[in-house]
Amino acid sequence: MEIRRALPQDFWELLHCLKMRSKYAVLLVFVVGLVIIEKENNFISRVSDKLKQSPQALAEANGTEASPAPAENGSLASLQELDAAFSQLRSHLRNVTLQLVGDGDPGPRRHVLLMATTRTGSSFVGEFFNQQGSIFYLFEPLWHIERTVTFEPGGANAVGSALVYRDVLKQLLLCDLYILESFISPAPEGHLTPFMFRRGSSRSLCEEPVCTPSTKKVFEKYHCKNRRCGPLNITLAAEACRRKQHVALKTVRIRQLEFLQPLVEDPRLDVRIIQLVRDPRAVLASRMVAFSGKYETWKKWASEGEAPLHEEEVQRLRGNCESIRLSAELGLQRPGWLRGRYMLVRYEDVARAPLQKAEEMYRFAGLPLTPQVEEWIDKNTQASRDGSGIYSTRKNSSEQFEKWRFSIPFKLAQVVQDACAPAMHLFGYKLAGSPAALANRSFSLLEEAQPSWVT
Repeated sequence: MEIRRALPQDFWELLHCLKMRSKYAVLLVFVVGLVIIEKENNFISRVSDKLKQSPQALAEANGTEASPAPAENGSLASLQELDAAFSQLRSHLRNVTLQLVGDGDPGPRRHVLLMATTRTGSSFVGEFFNQQGSIFYLFEPLWHIERTVTFEPGGANAVGSALVYRDVLKQLLLCDLYILESFISPAPEGHLTPFMFRRGSSRSLCEEPVCTPSTKKVFEKYHCKNRRCGPLNITLAAEACRRKQHVALKTVRIRQLEFLQPLVEDPRLDVRIIQLVRDPRAVLASRMVAFSGKYETWKKWASEGEAPLHEEEVQRLRGNCESIRLSAELGLQRPGWLRGRYMLVRYEDVARAPLQKAEEMYRFAGLPLTPQVEEWIDKNTQASRDGSGIYSTRKNSSEQFEKWRFSIPFKLAQVVQDACAPAMHLFGYKLAGSPAALANRSFSLLEEAQPSWVT
């Protein structure tokens, strides 16, 4: 009876120890029970049977001669064997605990935020994280908020939009995808929606078990690229997010870095912010192609000189450059709350050496760069010139990043240089003094990147 009373006491002492030392105490209780019931049951049963046997029976079972020692010595041997069983169990549970709390190879849970503006190559760079199997990646989920909530530019409204974006970001990084249901239009029914923006650009939303069987007569506005899936089940997506080791998110709708401080300081998150920038002259040239209707005035002014540029359009350009510059300056100043959590990356450097920059970004984020990511980079940076659409992430990157120099009129480049000179100086983009200099490939418009851009 003494032995039977001792067993649960040791067991609960072990559980109490694990509870005090592990943040996954509740889960570990089930793990302990599972290990004991399913993994160690046979072993404990054998030891228990030996306790009931006489020394003679133990000797016969071991194929040795009976010991003349008294019976209590047999009980002592059994107790020692039982103690060894518990030592083995403790070792087993310790290994399980280390895996659960993240002390194994995958490392602690990371949250990566790729912060950019439109036409800066963010979709391309975002794929570096989308292709990593242990990362739950979301492509532009804040698009839904921008479409639903109307904010006038400037002043208090700009602050209000930034706060809304930030609070939604926090919930998404915590895998609370239900937050999007308030912004998706039409509203999801039963947590199902066929209207998740650019679903196919997030591998995690097109994998099993999130990819449910397709449904007839259901129009999928944003569907998976390489397989047919039913409407997005937000519950399954949230569960998939929690199962993944890390979370990464790409957005072009947050420009004020200072508003992200509560995310960085949230103890539930381990946020690493990568700010991606690009030569503003290249950004304008790309936007004039991708969003042609919004830049009719620019194009007419450049080609005909008749319709003058409206001052508000130039001011909008200047404001965009300034917001990007101010965020970068804040990050490079290394305030205490952001130290070690901010990295500035130029798209041009990524285009020239994609694998090297991917390695740097992964190292900064504290994540392992997998062969799948390397394979994707190799495949999608050597594409032919004919295979590059305006939204494509498959490009010959070493040729593409300076292509804009031959498509933008010099007078437009001058407008950008005047409006964005402080930002261009900070990021190392040289000004072109003449049309010949702009079109001369031997004249580099790019200074060397600074090592201090990783804080």
